[in-house]
Amino acid sequence: MRHLTAFVLLAVFSSDSARKIVDENSQEALWEAVKHRYVQWNVTIKDGEVNRPPRRGPFLKVVCTSDTHANLAKIMDKIPDGDVLIHAGDFTNFGTVKEIEEFDALMGTLPHRHKLVIAGNHELGFDETENLDIRRKKYQNNGTEFGYELLGNVTYLQDSHFEIDGLVFYGSPWHPLKGYPFYRPRNLIGKEWSRFKRKIDVLITHIPPLGYLDLYPPVERWGDFALLNRINDLRPQFHVFGHNHYNFGALSNGPTTFMNVASKRGKGSDYNAPLVFYIATNRPR
Repeated sequence: MRHLTAFVLLAVFSSDSARKIVDENSQEALWEAVKHRYVQWNVTIKDGEVNRPPRRGPFLKVVCTSDTHANLAKIMDKIPDGDVLIHAGDFTNFGTVKEIEEFDALMGTLPHRHKLVIAGNHELGFDETENLDIRRKKYQNNGTEFGYELLGNVTYLQDSHFEIDGLVFYGSPWHPLKGYPFYRPRNLIGKEWSRFKRKIDVLITHIPPLGYLDLYPPVERWGDFALLNRINDLRPQFHVFGHNHYNFGALSNGPTTFMNVASKRGKGSDYNAPLVFYIATNRPR
């Protein structure tokens, strides 16, 4: 069995540990019951990189971030160059035209050959199927319908894939947090993950799988069990996500490296730099 050394987990716990429950259907009890079935290996992160470039053959350098919440400008000087830049959702707070256009303009200044973006629960207006009657009061009357059409400097993925040098990147925005766009209840969200029908090398979702860098302190698990099992079936090389601001870092189960790349730390004003991975391709760069 391969052994990966140090486990990097950045847990930014608030001094106010008595948080109210955010996700009433979170699956911490389920995780305690099933976690003995699942493998978690520690991943060493060195200089922001979860692995090293292959010694032989062509490869891609992939830079990953998420949850910048209308503050991409705060990490622009921390974004390393690479072949691919991934943003795993929540690049806005309210999905306003101003937020979207500012994000897109900043992304347009970056040198990466490919920039892949998915929506998160804060991209209000992006989900044409959203039931606005259940949207949280704070977010009522906000958002930009078809806001993703304003993204001209990136490739927007929504239940779709993009191929780069023979590698398949697939993006999906769904989550089980009621009151936001792209919400699906726990008993139905598995239908969204069943869309993953082809070989996927890099999976990009907004939420974590259950038990993998998904702890929202003090007790809630924001990951999803159906997603975890779908990943175990498909075995992508990398799974990139955010959503949970408290568990930045990386884990592995062997076939897949799981990366929580949420930039925002907790509820504060600090932001994590992106994480980087290298992946071998079958084509010259």
